[in-house]
Amino acid sequence: MKIENRFAMQAYEKAAQYELAYGCCPQCVLAAIQETVGIVDDATIKASHGLSGGGGLSANGLCGALAGGLIGLGARFGRDRSKFEKGRFISNFKKNKALIERFEEKFGGVTCDALQKAFTGRTYNMWDAEEYKAFTEARGKKCAEAAGTVARWTVEMLTQTSQEFPGKA
Repeated sequence: MKIENRFAMQAYEKAAQYELAYGCCPQCVLAAIQETVGIVDDATIKASHGLSGGGGLSANGLCGALAGGLIGLGARFGRDRSKFEKGRFISNFKKNKALIERFEEKFGGVTCDALQKAFTGRTYNMWDAEEYKAFTEARGKKCAEAAGTVARWTVEMLTQTSQEFPGKA
């Protein structure tokens, strides 16, 4: 087994466990990335908090687990502020697009509400305590699986050789 695959599987386990225990899927994905391959700092994990549940628990936006993976890729491949004038750094967008497409293929959508429907057959108001409880029970371990899967895929992408992912463009 390749070293990076070992890290990727560790990231899967950590992200899934954190999501089941603590919730907030983007933070769980980023914490798993941090603990397996580094790259992500505590400030980034903190900043991702509001992206949970489609952003502000609205369910309308991007799945938080996927958002965490995109942030993880950006932490390594993204454009530094000091390089704004040097171009758009398209290679990071290509990596992010690949992660999004893979996620959509596996889970049938990219938004929190699309995943709620795929996982449970309906959507929930995350701001209503009874609805949130019903969602937690109905989803079982499916959100944990999504968080673990994104963490695994992201770590795989982060640990690929530079020949597979040439530098910033």
